[in-house]
Amino acid sequence: MRRRKVDKYQFLIGLAVATFAAGLLGVVIRRNLLVVVMCLEIMLNAVVLAFVTFAARAQTLDGVAMTFFVYVAASCEVALAMAIVVLLVKRRGSLDLAAGDELKG
Repeated sequence: MRRRKVDKYQFLIGLAVATFAAGLLGVVIRRNLLVVVMCLEIMLNAVVLAFVTFAARAQTLDGVAMTFFVYVAASCEVALAMAIVVLLVKRRGSLDLAAGDELKG
């Protein structure tokens, strides 16, 4: 039986899909706000890996430019999420997602 060789781009895309799926599973299952934010960051890193892989495969810099914008958006997201976390801990004393129901408009 012959083993099929996996292309490095296929491996990297598979790794990006697996990492994104792990992050999505963490967002869906977990109730702790900090863990959910970390899982969102894992998902963004998987998207960045896919962008860079596609850019390397096509030999362009488009994926690298998109990576820069994704990281800028991720840093803004983390700053806002940490402000919400501090607010929830001050008001409720808990990081449970159900404690944030009072933030609904």
